Amino acid sequence: MKARVKWVEDRTFVGESGSGHKLVLGTASGPEGKTPGPSPMELVLLGTGGCSAYDVVHILEKGREAVEDVVVELEADRAETEPKVFTKIHMHYIVKGKRLSPDKVKRAIELSVEKYCSASAMMAKTAEITHDFEIVETAA
Repeated sequence: MKARVKWVEDRTFVGESGSGHKLVLGTASGPEGKTPGPSPMELVLLGTGGCSAYDVVHILEKGREAVEDVVVELEADRAETEPKVFTKIHMHYIVKGKRLSPDKVKRAIELSVEKYCSASAMMAKTAEITHDFEIVETAA
C-alpha cells in the first residue's frame, strides 16, 4: 500500500492514496480558525469506523441477514500529552434491516472489533475500545 501527502499552504495538505483518490486534510489556521478538511487524527478515527462498518456489513450479508444500512458513530478521547494518542474509543452501531437477529448483529460487531478490523486492532494498542449497538427494524 502506498500513499502521498503534499503540503499546500498553512496547515493544509492533500493526501493521495495509492489507488488515486485525493483528500484535503489539515488543521485550523488563520484568524477564523477554519479547517480545510479533516485533521489527520480525525481521518484515523474515520478509518477505524469505516473498517469496522465494512466488516459488519460483510459478515451480516454472509450470514444472510437482511441488512439495509449500518452507521457507526464514534467518540474518542485523546491523551493530554504528546503524542496525544487515542485513549478511549466508543463505537455505537446503528444497524437497520428486516428481522435482524440481535445475536448475529452482536457477533458481527465483536468479530469486527476483536478479530478482523486492522484499524481497531492498531487503536487497541493505546485505546480502550468499547461498543454497543441498536437495531432499527425497517418495513417488511
